[in-house]
Amino acid sequence: MKIYPAIDLMGGKVVRLAQGRFDQKTTYHDDPLEVARGFSNSGASYLHVVDLDGARQGLPMQLALLRNIARAVPLKLQVGGGVRTLEHVSDLIEAGVERVVLGSLAIQDPKLTKRIFETFGRERITLGLDVMLDAEGQPHVATHGWQHVSSVSAHEVLDRYLSMGLNQVLCTDISRDGMMTGPNVALYQTLQKAYPHLTILASGGMHTLRDLQELKAAGIEGAIIGKALYEGTLSLEEALRC
Repeated sequence: MKIYPAIDLMGGKVVRLAQGRFDQKTTYHDDPLEVARGFSNSGASYLHVVDLDGARQGLPMQLALLRNIARAVPLKLQVGGGVRTLEHVSDLIEAGVERVVLGSLAIQDPKLTKRIFETFGRERITLGLDVMLDAEGQPHVATHGWQHVSSVSAHEVLDRYLSMGLNQVLCTDISRDGMMTGPNVALYQTLQKAYPHLTILASGGMHTLRDLQELKAAGIEGAIIGKALYEGTLSLEEALRC
């Protein structure tokens, strides 16, 4: 299982939101580079970064900081937030990002998303599905920094991009994000069974080591861990040993 410690950036600081709400922000550290070094020293290989300012503005806002992190630590960076153009993807990769997360763009502009896959290759792109469950338990995709929930289901989006070579998807259950109530294992397991050839990265609700063990037992290949690390309910060393 791939473990991605997470850094969410707002105003150059490390923060966490509750259920994606910008009015429910907790600031954990003033120096993201120091946090990234700590993750690297703990043995991490990957780092997931969300540019929250970028998600609201519609363009990457943290390029200089990302470039500094990529130069300072031997972590493979996966970055999302505000990616709306081919040039945005190019700028992030030039800054040292290994994988770029496409979220809102993939819902709004399939034609441009296809060009991005063709230009940079599937090993450079992770599809980001931020979902809210409806009354029947069906996951619908949210866009624009989780401010708008569309009528498009996660399955519709995945079916669309499989033919383009999609091989990795990051799925976040917004209702659990930042709440430390445990991940929605059933959701990820359903997606994994429906799309066995995809690498599913689970995000939202991580709390204890048991959460990771349940995801691993369900066949999920990766997990994003944020607030649990900052609140101390789960250590990165424990997660990596899992």
